Amino acid sequence: MKIPFCKPFLTGRESGEIGKALAGLHLSGDGPYTQRCQGWLEAKIGCRKALLTQSCTAALEMAAILCNIGPGDEVIVPSFTFSSTANAFVLRGATPVFVDIRPDTLNIDERLLEGAITPRTKAIAVVHYAGVACEMDAILEIARRHRLRVIEDAAQAIGSQYRGRPLGGFGDVAALSFQQTKNIVCGEGGALLINAPDLVERAEIVWEKGTNRRKFYRGEVDKYTWVDIGSSYLPSEVTAAFLWAQLEAEREINERRLHAWNAYHERLSPDAGSLGFSMPVIPPHCGHNAHIYYVLLRDLETRTRLMRDLSVAGISAVFHYVPLHTSPAGRRFGRTHGELPVTDRVADTLLRLPLWVGVDEYADLVTGELKASLGRASR
Repeated sequence: MKIPFCKPFLTGRESGEIGKALAGLHLSGDGPYTQRCQGWLEAKIGCRKALLTQSCTAALEMAAILCNIGPGDEVIVPSFTFSSTANAFVLRGATPVFVDIRPDTLNIDERLLEGAITPRTKAIAVVHYAGVACEMDAILEIARRHRLRVIEDAAQAIGSQYRGRPLGGFGDVAALSFQQTKNIVCGEGGALLINAPDLVERAEIVWEKGTNRRKFYRGEVDKYTWVDIGSSYLPSEVTAAFLWAQLEAEREINERRLHAWNAYHERLSPDAGSLGFSMPVIPPHCGHNAHIYYVLLRDLETRTRLMRDLSVAGISAVFHYVPLHTSPAGRRFGRTHGELPVTDRVADTLLRLPLWVGVDEYADLVTGELKASLGRASR
């Protein structure tokens, strides 16, 4: 492809930081770079504690443990998300309850939540799709009334805000991703953000394989031992060093992605109505990080044809999630609350355009080919 869908941005400092980590001979997790990255996230998000993990998936699994999700429990989740969002709770023996998404932001529809709550409901897991915030005021109020935990899947949302506050700082816990398709990357990696005061101490224990080793390092106990369940969630110090170079450039990276996002939006806006597609909706109280630029087309046939035409032109554009409620595992492990017409329609008609630092150089080509293909189809 002339224009790939994803192209990770490197700051140029990653190798130097990795070299420093190697020279320091602390290669396992929880070294100086790990602590530096965690401190940066705590300051940026305003959370009580940040813990680096090997992936966002691992962070979500930690979140399920910390929220005491177990057999017989239910967790409300959007169907339009990645499998990890639901898998974290299935692994604990719980049932994901799939609900529909909003037609504007494609986020979980907060108006459907109370109807999905049962005596077994333990938590609400929200996904900030494309780095655009869910309606957190309404969601947190529902959770408060029903005494439910709120888990933010903020995999796509580093640098995004809701009413001026960073995403990841609203739920009891939140999960970030630094996988290579995200804005800030380290190959594979993630972070668990803890906002609920009662979860901080246990989060460290779960993160440290179920031991109280962090207390030992702080001199709070004379030896450490196994005190709870946990697993090996820490990334290596080499990964953390790579991530540190990225975090220091977070503002620049997101600003350059926003420039590319806006380049698409400005070129496509005049023709959306006549060519029969719609574009992302960003509510005025949401600040986004330009993680995804997508168009919603008339139908599956139109999307298939457009993907083919763009591919012929050397442009990689891709669809997104197969809804979890239609998947084999989703049918086996979860249940659906009502019909999910928006999810079904979006899954068939959403097409993501290439978005990475520097792709704005090709904005005329990408949007020109898109409009030409849709124009030919409409004649």
